[in-house]
Amino acid sequence: MDRDNLPSQPSLVIITGMSGAGKTIAVQSMEDLGYFCVDNLPPVLIPKFAELIEQSQGRIAKVALVIDLRGREFFTALSESLGFVREHYTIHYEILFLDATDSVLVQRYKESRRRHPLAPEGLPLDGIHMERKLLEDLKGWATQVIDTSSLKPAQLKEQIVSRFANTDRKSISINVTSFGFKYGVPIDADLIFDVRFLPNPHYVDILRPKTGQDAEVYDYVMKWSETQVFLSKLLDMLEYLIPLYQKEGKSQVVIGIGCTGGKHRSVAIAEYLGRKLAAGEMETVRVQHRDSTRE
Repeated sequence: MDRDNLPSQPSLVIITGMSGAGKTIAVQSMEDLGYFCVDNLPPVLIPKFAELIEQSQGRIAKVALVIDLRGREFFTALSESLGFVREHYTIHYEILFLDATDSVLVQRYKESRRRHPLAPEGLPLDGIHMERKLLEDLKGWATQVIDTSSLKPAQLKEQIVSRFANTDRKSISINVTSFGFKYGVPIDADLIFDVRFLPNPHYVDILRPKTGQDAEVYDYVMKWSETQVFLSKLLDMLEYLIPLYQKEGKSQVVIGIGCTGGKHRSVAIAEYLGRKLAAGEMETVRVQHRDSTRE
């Protein structure tokens, strides 16, 4: 398959990920976008749907399949099925992987009073650990990973619609996320950059209550020579990497910018990076600040 001549939208989307991470919301969102959706499909049937798409002569143009992996045999079947599709069909497929932190998944199981499918008689955390290990290779194959830990259902739907309603295949979606290391690293990030080496506005009394979105803090972070050298090298690297990610078929790149609390330095750098990347012709850029409002 020639990835340089892909259609404007994926013909086949595989939705998978951790149990409790939002696959139900995801498939509902895909239905709203006009995808023909099938929930809990055995992986061995994926080639049949690929054949259906190709032989429908456009009548069935978009299909979304929810795959729940419940054992190693399912993972092997998925690998073989996707390999078969690559070799025998010209359709473009993507893998959407939904994830969330262990603590959030446990809380969701407690709220729903459901048992984890891999630990029906044990603690939800036991099942989560088993499932995460089982899915670690599949997450590496994904063309898009969404961390739903801090997302409300409407926000998750917004992200999915934003990606799969995009008709410009030349564009790659770039999410720049600022965060605080003390609150944990974003689990869906493809690239992580630590800016804790920069002078910290937290120690300037007048700047401490503000964030990197405020002009005073932004200017403080940007005025240092080490900041300018870092940004120059970072942009050079991203200008090299992003086309390579796109060539490999990734539809999204998540760039994490972290400082201690996620309020000052990382926010300012993320704002700068978002503006610079948005000036390009091949990227759709979104900037979000995960921890900037935390005290």
